Amino acid sequence: MKSLRFLSAVVLTFLSVAVFAQSKIDSIKVRGNCTMCKKKIETALKVPGVTAANWSPETKVLKVSYDSAVISNDQIQQKVAAVGYDTQKYKASDEAYNKLHGCCQYEREGEEKLPVKGQKKH
Repeated sequence: MKSLRFLSAVVLTFLSVAVFAQSKIDSIKVRGNCTMCKKKIETALKVPGVTAANWSPETKVLKVSYDSAVISNDQIQQKVAAVGYDTQKYKASDEAYNKLHGCCQYEREGEEKLPVKGQKKH
């Protein structure tokens, strides 16, 4: 009888974890040009909490599926900006942008965006 209670408690625990998972899908504008950009942007998001990332060079939209209990939309955008690509909220540092291959250096907009943590504002 005790083992049945224990087994029930374990099953209930696993079910509650599955129910409370904070899975989200967001679309984020990311500047870039080509398939090389696509690879770099998507590779930057191979981190815990991100289950899928797909950036389109045509639409400049990143579709990302993630667990919001592990990583936030802001953290995702900061990771993309850290490898040189401006997002709708964060601007990549000049240093990161200048490291991009020539074909990946998109025309930068003059609009004010937040700097990634640890970098100075432009």
